[in-house]
Amino acid sequence: MKRKVVLSYSGGLDTSVMVRWLKDNYNSSVIACIVDVGQIEDFNEIKERAKKAGAEKVYLIDAKNEFVTDFIYPAIKANSIYEKKYLLGTALARPLIAKKVIEIAKKEKAWAVSHGATGKGNDQVRFDISFRTLAPEIKIIAPWREWNLKSREEEIEYAKKHKIPIKITPEKPYSIDENLWHISYEGGILEDPNREPPEDIFQLTVSPEKAPDKPTYLEIYFEKGVPQKINGKKYQPVELIKTLNKIGGKNGIGRTDMVENRLVGIKSRGVYECPAGTILCFAHRELEYLTLDRETFHYKEIVEQKYSELVYYGLWFSPLKNALDKFIDETQKFVTGSIKLKLYKGTISVSGRKSPYSLYWQKLATFSKEDIYNQKHGEGFTKLFGLPLEVASLLRKKSV
Repeated sequence: MKRKVVLSYSGGLDTSVMVRWLKDNYNSSVIACIVDVGQIEDFNEIKERAKKAGAEKVYLIDAKNEFVTDFIYPAIKANSIYEKKYLLGTALARPLIAKKVIEIAKKEKAWAVSHGATGKGNDQVRFDISFRTLAPEIKIIAPWREWNLKSREEEIEYAKKHKIPIKITPEKPYSIDENLWHISYEGGILEDPNREPPEDIFQLTVSPEKAPDKPTYLEIYFEKGVPQKINGKKYQPVELIKTLNKIGGKNGIGRTDMVENRLVGIKSRGVYECPAGTILCFAHRELEYLTLDRETFHYKEIVEQKYSELVYYGLWFSPLKNALDKFIDETQKFVTGSIKLKLYKGTISVSGRKSPYSLYWQKLATFSKEDIYNQKHGEGFTKLFGLPLEVASLLRKKSV
């Protein structure tokens, strides 16, 4: 009986060629694992392609709901944005895909798992570390780090030679990764950071210039940091994200163009579309302004940066990330309420905010007459708060 390898299969050129390559080079049967995280694909066609490429068995796993509830929602609660711009669409999906591959590997008693990530990017780290954390005893095979195929053309020749059914289309001038949370574009014509991304690459959003001339108003309701309703209507997790992608995309919301620091030490230019994520993270932060006390809010900002780095680095299943989740969940106990937003030609602004746990007390904050705050107390506060500076100034004058 042949040993089994479970391959994270996307249906593209790389993973289709890998099915045959793994069979030949490791004398193993290959099981293709397709994980649906919201990418727009013909999954029946992909399943057939995997079988024709030589996969002994094909699993198609619908993980969209789990993606939202167990990966996207925690990221929203953590205001998880890498380097203040990237909403971590690919980084959030990889540990989930790895988890599903490992589940299949255990079910099939496979001796190895495999992925299509290259040896130059972040995804190899995300897959490898997730695999090792979830199943440290299993072997990991990354063909891009082993085989002699160096280009798309060589892969196509390999596919033709071995009669692997692939969809040969003109090479796209950029690399695309898509899921429910975002679409990313890298490489090719985008490798020049001084070049504006061409308008025809975008799939989720219209350009701000072509967005409606009238603003769209939107109300997002959160419960303990988790989005629940749009304009008073409760949505299931996947539909909530899809709905906000449509609304945001129509208004030109969610485009990001950045030069980011990859984990492997390379600076990379990426262009992203994340309409729902942009709206939700903006609204969630605004609700925290209203409901978190100052010290918690400020300290959480420090935690958020580390949290975002852990997600980006592929450390989703790490002890530190799990511990930070518990801290973040504690901060979200009173992050309940509604934020009204105004979407207009690529911009978002707040038009209203309310929460049963709001720490904003109008009677105390007002500049009008009130009888709560004694302004005379301010003198003692500023005296003590500035005392160290005053003492330092006095003593240093004596030593000059």
